[in-house]
Amino acid sequence: MTIKAIVFDAYGTLYDVQSVADVTEDEFPGYGGIITQVWRIKQLEYTWLRSLMRRYQDFSQVTRDSLAYTLRSLGLEYDDDSFERIIDKYLHLDLYPDALAALSAMKDRKLAILSNGSPEMLGALVRNSGLDGLLYATISVDAKKIFKPSPEAYALIEEVLHVPPAEVLFISSNPWDACGAKAFGLNVAWIERVTPEAMALDCIESDTLPPLTMFKILRTQMDELGVAPDHRIHALAELPALVSAIRS
Repeated sequence: MTIKAIVFDAYGTLYDVQSVADVTEDEFPGYGGIITQVWRIKQLEYTWLRSLMRRYQDFSQVTRDSLAYTLRSLGLEYDDDSFERIIDKYLHLDLYPDALAALSAMKDRKLAILSNGSPEMLGALVRNSGLDGLLYATISVDAKKIFKPSPEAYALIEEVLHVPPAEVLFISSNPWDACGAKAFGLNVAWIERVTPEAMALDCIESDTLPPLTMFKILRTQMDELGVAPDHRIHALAELPALVSAIRS
């Protein structure tokens, strides 16, 4: 097998969505954790609901709507400035520490992002994080007006990169995304950043589950969807060696 293109999910894979917690805690002391987790859960839920309902709004609007839901549900009052400060963090999410080195080590291949993010959000995020010089393309599902894990979204990879699915390695830390990509026919590597053993330890050590632990249970463990990724790694730093092994 020859891997000619390596395509990454953005949110949660290259960029740490948990890094919004700093700004949510600054704006609402004592509520940063719960805001961060409910916001992300509803953000994903809204992408799936809008896809099923065929009532597409881009990821920028979904992100705003899910934050508004979260703050209203928690009974938190806010003004426009506070809301915008939180939203702006999505244009400045932290890269995972090993992302830049991993991508730099594989720059001999077509490197791309396929993300639910809107073109404007992704463009700003990639520029702000310094990845713009390494990526061949940043692909938004907005071109199809439907979110992952719809097959139409993954079809954009071949349309933009002109590389067939058999020669693409798709990388995601989101289990539902890894399953969706595999069901479509891509080669898939899942980043298992939270192992079941670590998850069990978190639960044992907590009398009541904190928001982040609940999020890890719901969104970081492999889903039971009848498909499985081809490869399982634990960090982006492991990816160059995996790609070399596949090539050999």
